[in-house]
Amino acid sequence: MVKVFGLAPALAVGMMLLVASPGGTTANLFSHLAGGDVALNVTLTAVNSVLAVITLPIVVNLSIAHFLGDSGQLGLQPAKMLQVFAIVLVPVALGMLVRSRKPGFADRMERPVKIGSAVVLALVIFAAIYTERDNFLDYLAAVGLIAVLLNVISLALGYVVPRVAGLGERQSIACSMEIGIHNATLALTIALSPALLNNSEMATPVAVYGIVMFFPTALVAYILGRRAKLRGATTPAV
Repeated sequence: MVKVFGLAPALAVGMMLLVASPGGTTANLFSHLAGGDVALNVTLTAVNSVLAVITLPIVVNLSIAHFLGDSGQLGLQPAKMLQVFAIVLVPVALGMLVRSRKPGFADRMERPVKIGSAVVLALVIFAAIYTERDNFLDYLAAVGLIAVLLNVISLALGYVVPRVAGLGERQSIACSMEIGIHNATLALTIALSPALLNNSEMATPVAVYGIVMFFPTALVAYILGRRAKLRGATTPAV
């Protein structure tokens, strides 16, 4: 899609950074609303976060080399890997540790943490948009449609492929949300951090995605959740 839409080099790298990012906590929320297997979502997020420490720098560096060539942008070199490791894994590890040691406290903090995550995402998106405020409308026109398509196609494939492979409805919903919703906060942090990519133009597609993805995802969650309720209502009790 990046090739088909002919995105500018930095915008193309930003899209590749986004798709290389693992799922976020928003996937868990939408999975819950759609009747998905939230425990599977949490597991997938943890596993994908570990894998992303290796795969994300590879994808970003290959994208920079392909789209930017000899522009001088070095990408995520080995010296920066420790920071990526900390940004990706430390929050996940802390959450799993608290959940295992203090489950009651974790349950009480679940709602405040979700609200806090949404606030942080909104602030980071605002920062990215404000930095590129003079060009943002042009960027929105360039990447708005591809961001929506990425979200919709990912949600669809994330549901259909597990169903074809024989997974249950709830597990397929969980996979759909995990694949369809990327961790925009993580991608924005990597794009904007002065110690990492430090490129606000690369952050713009992620910021646009962070805004537009809520609408298709909410619609898909509503449809899947309604289907699950109707199926449950028509299934005879044993």
